[in-house]
Amino acid sequence: MKTLKIKSKESCQYDQLSLGEVMLRLDPGDGRIKTARSFQAWEGGGEYNVARGLRRCFGLRTAVVTAFADNEIGRLIEDFIFQGGVDASLVKWVPYDGVGRSVRNGLNFTERGFGIRGAVGVPDRGLTAASQLKCGDVDWDHVFGKLGVRWLHTGGIFAALSESAAAFTEEAVQAAQKHGVIVSYDLNYRPSLWKSIGGKAKAQEVNRRIAKNVDVMIGNEEDFTASLGLEVEGLDENISHIEVDSFKKMIRKAVEAFPNFKAIGTTLRVVKSATVNDWGAICWADGEFYESRQYQNLEIYDRVGGGDSFASGLIYGLLAGHGPAKAVEYGAAHGALAMTTPGDTSMASMQEVEKVMGGGGARVVR
Repeated sequence: MKTLKIKSKESCQYDQLSLGEVMLRLDPGDGRIKTARSFQAWEGGGEYNVARGLRRCFGLRTAVVTAFADNEIGRLIEDFIFQGGVDASLVKWVPYDGVGRSVRNGLNFTERGFGIRGAVGVPDRGLTAASQLKCGDVDWDHVFGKLGVRWLHTGGIFAALSESAAAFTEEAVQAAQKHGVIVSYDLNYRPSLWKSIGGKAKAQEVNRRIAKNVDVMIGNEEDFTASLGLEVEGLDENISHIEVDSFKKMIRKAVEAFPNFKAIGTTLRVVKSATVNDWGAICWADGEFYESRQYQNLEIYDRVGGGDSFASGLIYGLLAGHGPAKAVEYGAAHGALAMTTPGDTSMASMQEVEKVMGGGGARVVR
């Protein structure tokens, strides 16, 4: 991309760094949360999932900035992060009070859904250590200036956790810009996170401030409307192929409002059922639109994290210098594959992603 000036690998310790909360996901498998007698444990978080995908699938050097209460649950999440290959040396550990009155680790109960029954997420994240991160908790000049980072990714989920998290996010993106680090931001609007602290009006106030220091904005049609206050006639919550032109109008409006945006990426999803979606993606960059191939009637095993895996594929393509046309294909293919396995994070390999990008099918591999 002509407009993205990315630092060299040799000048930086990290290719990419994510800022966000990492929770312990408790998954009832094929059952329901309310009737479960056992849960499988995973780690997950919108911003972290991107770093993990970039490390495990695409082989980049990634790290996460987050915070945990220093107890057995926090150490379990840390162990998952280690297994994912993401550097956890920048994690802030907060003393645990023994009860959770002042600090906790976040839990996320998630069931997958099937057919006409949609997926359900029940987060339990009040008073978490990550939500209490505040300006000054990280020496960004050291991280971005001395250690070196090529790309920072964060998003609207973390910024919605508290007033201090929003200010901390703004501090991080400003520091990244100061040191020439590319900043991507996933708007990821969640009504449940904003409703008790001001709703859409507060979301727009926070996200519009942060957006002024973002190079690559990621989001769907609801995100741009709810988080940035941008509206275009002809869009509803399920984008069909006919409505892509309307979404292009939305992107043009976003670029007019935020001329600092150098690229915009979004997934195009039509939900036919919890287990069958049409799937694709679009990217705007250098004044042009690039659409991925369309995945018609994509069978979904676990949709959580599909958008994060799109983001990591898109970021990989741009970091690797492949250009936006190929980057959006990496994103769409990686997101599609991530939804064929359980858990928030990708289990795909680069070889599988590139096979899908090339139109490869699902015949058995021996």
